[in-house]
Amino acid sequence: MSTLLTQLPALLGVLVGTLGTILATSLADRARWRRSQSVRWDERRLDAYVDYAHALKESHAVALRMTADLRPGSHSHPIDREDGLARLASSDARRTIVWENLLLLGDGPTVAAAAVWRDAVWQVERLARGIVEAPPDVAEMLTRVDEARDGYYRAARRSLGVRGGSVEQSAALRQALVDRSTATREVPAN
Repeated sequence: MSTLLTQLPALLGVLVGTLGTILATSLADRARWRRSQSVRWDERRLDAYVDYAHALKESHAVALRMTADLRPGSHSHPIDREDGLARLASSDARRTIVWENLLLLGDGPTVAAAAVWRDAVWQVERLARGIVEAPPDVAEMLTRVDEARDGYYRAARRSLGVRGGSVEQSAALRQALVDRSTATREVPAN
């Protein structure tokens, strides 16, 4: 019995060491699994954000081409109305599908910003489809689209933890619209 009592501290040490190792390994494995899941979902979230942006930009580009004649000095290449309507229908279908991914994977602020951008683009699409009359200032409508896009990218970058400062484009695009508008109003001297 005395032999067992003398070896008991060593046995307890081995037992505590084994339990500690099992616990530490389990915690490390759990943390590693959580990190891999986080990376996996971040990658999918990025894909959802990018796919949505591409789909919405496609719709907007077609609508811009369809409304090129309403915007003096436009650099958009006009498109046949029937071809444009077919392209809008196709891009709308794609946008609807990727919207579902965005709803599933996006965070609240990014989904809200995406909806604002979508609504601004819809106004240009409605003009392109002939559902609404051209407003007095089409440039203001396009500025709202650009500002909404900036809001979407700001929210998406924040959601993904992307750093690096502002990538906003609306101010530069607004200035380009003003410059083009001014250039088309100037009459060359003879």
